[in-house]
Amino acid sequence: MSSLIDKGSTGDSSLILQIQPQPINHRNRQVTILSIDGGGERGIIPGTILAFLESQLQELDGEDARLADYFDVIAGTSTGGLVTAMLTAPNKDNRPLFAAKDIKQFYLDHCPKIFPQRRGIFGRMMTLFKMLRGPKYDGKYLHGLLREILGETRLNQTLTGVVIPTFDMKELHHIIFSSLEQVNDYSDVLLSDICIATSAAPTYLPAHYFQYKEKSGQVRDFNLIDGGVYANNPAQVAIDEVTSKAHLFSINPTDYSRFLVISLGTGLQKVENKYYAKMASKWGILEWLINCGKSSSPLVDVYSHINMVDRHISLVFEALQSKANYLRIQDDTLSAKLASTDVATKENLDNLVKVGEALLKKPVSRLNKETDQVESVQNGGTNEEALKNFAKLLSDERRARKSSTPPIQPSGQYI
Repeated sequence: MSSLIDKGSTGDSSLILQIQPQPINHRNRQVTILSIDGGGERGIIPGTILAFLESQLQELDGEDARLADYFDVIAGTSTGGLVTAMLTAPNKDNRPLFAAKDIKQFYLDHCPKIFPQRRGIFGRMMTLFKMLRGPKYDGKYLHGLLREILGETRLNQTLTGVVIPTFDMKELHHIIFSSLEQVNDYSDVLLSDICIATSAAPTYLPAHYFQYKEKSGQVRDFNLIDGGVYANNPAQVAIDEVTSKAHLFSINPTDYSRFLVISLGTGLQKVENKYYAKMASKWGILEWLINCGKSSSPLVDVYSHINMVDRHISLVFEALQSKANYLRIQDDTLSAKLASTDVATKENLDNLVKVGEALLKKPVSRLNKETDQVESVQNGGTNEEALKNFAKLLSDERRARKSSTPPIQPSGQYI
């Protein structure tokens, strides 16, 4: 693999911290992780962020630099899984199929065909009728597109380690497709099957069934849906995969100072709804599930704004005095239309691009462990500045591994 992997061998928020890179060798190095949330067409937002990050790496290391060259692990759920495959699947020259700058255009070109829109009252009635009988979309265009792009590429052929969560409906347990080990039970699974499965969001796209012959010769049936049902933010899944295979990285699983993690969200709707116990105590199933005259349902508001993954990771990194090594970029101020999974009109998609561009200019934020609210970090700079500094760290890390000398101390600061 051409990545950094060597396979086979909130406290005082005003305090600006600087990562102290460790001397790099096969026994002492940073582990670099990129995580991308699920969110349908909102994958445009992290796509825009990733394009900026890759451009910074290219300024440092040349125009051929790609994200897969710098991250030991790229993890993605649902639309994040698709982006993961695009960044790590090899082309005929054994380089990534897509540069990060191409992700945005991919979404703009294909989302209207993946999520075809029905207009007018009659169209909305037809959509509702279809959803009562089955998935909102048949998935044929998406499935054909993924088969065409990814072809016969297998999980063990990715250019760096990938971690893509799915969920098996028949067995009622999670299935994590990981390429951190070249040979495992799932190493020859088609990457297209994995992407189709992780994007099979209930009510939107059909569940995915396929068979796979394991190394033992046993034929395995998969009955998979979107991994977002349990890991829409796959950052913790990625960290768990690394710590469970710590021998591959020659690290102590509890030494979080050795982790560099970027976690990208796909945006959340701004919640202006306020619910009170006296009101909710009288609700039945319809009131909990229907929007009650507001922009979204109470259950959607509650579950979409539970930040347990971000909260857990933030607390662990802080407790282990390594919070500077974790960067979460998320926008929780989206309108109802922008927060949708599938309103794939030209106007909405173009506005999602603008959200991603504006997010770069917003201040770095961190979850407040007391209020569960995301707050700007005082004197923390912008996401754009944080990514520039992170690019320097990634570049120094890669150079150090190539030269087996300690990395240069970063000139900038990262929160």
